[in-house]
Amino acid sequence: MIAFLGQGRMGAPMARRLVSAGHKVTTWRRSDGVPVATAVDGADLVITMLSDPAAVREVLAAALPELRPGATVVEMSTIGPEAVRELRALLPPEVGLVDAPVLGSVGPAAEGTLTVLAGGDVQGCREVLSVFGPVRECGPLGSGAAMKIAVMSALVPAQVLLAETFAYGEAHGVDRGALIDVLSGTPLGVLAERLRVPAAQTRYSLAHATKDLELGAWEGATMATAARARLQEARAAGLGEHDLTTIAEHVGGGPDSLTGPTGPTGPIGPATAAGQPMGGPGHRAVSLNLSTIPATNGMYSHATRVGDMLYISGQAAFDEHGNLVGEGSMEAQAEHVFQVISRILTDQGASFADIAFLRTYLTDMEDRVAYGRVRRKYITGTPPASTTVEVSKLFMPGLLLEVDLIVALPR
Repeated sequence: MIAFLGQGRMGAPMARRLVSAGHKVTTWRRSDGVPVATAVDGADLVITMLSDPAAVREVLAAALPELRPGATVVEMSTIGPEAVRELRALLPPEVGLVDAPVLGSVGPAAEGTLTVLAGGDVQGCREVLSVFGPVRECGPLGSGAAMKIAVMSALVPAQVLLAETFAYGEAHGVDRGALIDVLSGTPLGVLAERLRVPAAQTRYSLAHATKDLELGAWEGATMATAARARLQEARAAGLGEHDLTTIAEHVGGGPDSLTGPTGPTGPIGPATAAGQPMGGPGHRAVSLNLSTIPATNGMYSHATRVGDMLYISGQAAFDEHGNLVGEGSMEAQAEHVFQVISRILTDQGASFADIAFLRTYLTDMEDRVAYGRVRRKYITGTPPASTTVEVSKLFMPGLLLEVDLIVALPR
């Protein structure tokens, strides 16, 4: 029996293909109110197709009591290799794990023409995976997830680049249709055609594209960082559930959207929002909540970008389930906090050298030496402006510190 967890845009047609192929399938979706453990009870194969790493961890953690020894979990969401390693640590040793994200959208999912990027031992599930489309074995566990992020780190920024290309053309009197016709004779032709008219139905949402680039964030990814900033601003403008092709309309045209550091026809800065260069006039606050760090409680965002300044909320030592990390250990909690800060900085193309101001709250000033040892691992060279204060308590029992920051983003 196969348990298919997730019945969204991709999951529903994929589950239907399994049924059509003669497999016995039990489906689960969050909105049905059925416990996920009930859905996986007795399943030999458990397939997950969910929105992000946090959702996969939450659902599989809830499924643990009924996961049968000898069963295999096939993780087909796009969550990145780090999250796959976390899942391996979460699952019992007697439960197998394969990562198998897919290339393709809703149409190929229904037609069985997805490309399955598999990592790990697929011997026991290759036949099932082939129902969705050709299976490409990428290597050991995690390699399929890494391959998917690598591919999307090229495809998504290319579509953002084309959106900006259209805006430039329109600002200079170039007809979009004619521009696409010319581009059709180049390697970018297929992507350009996708942007000719925004998709009426969402095939690959802008929110998921943004999440995929957030998962692939690294310090040297300048072009992907610029594309991610564009998408994050569009997501903040309420376009997250629209198809990615809507980015072409969001970027828009006109000379005002192309004002850059060298004048009206100068280059657009590497991280822009609402068509303005970073640090320029007209910037709105853009909230940032990365899928690679523990979710907030909905009452705040992890960071807010305004122009070329980044304001990071107080970060503390708790995991994606809201549990305390490093109980009683200042060094363990500080290490966790600086790891989270590192992910936020990397996502925005910044480093610890770009911190302008850092404020630390300690529940016991006697812990400042242990805290300082960890801080110096991350902040080297000339330190930023900073303040350290002692407080009687923090928002969660057991927390020993909280750190907030102001960062000057590099252009």
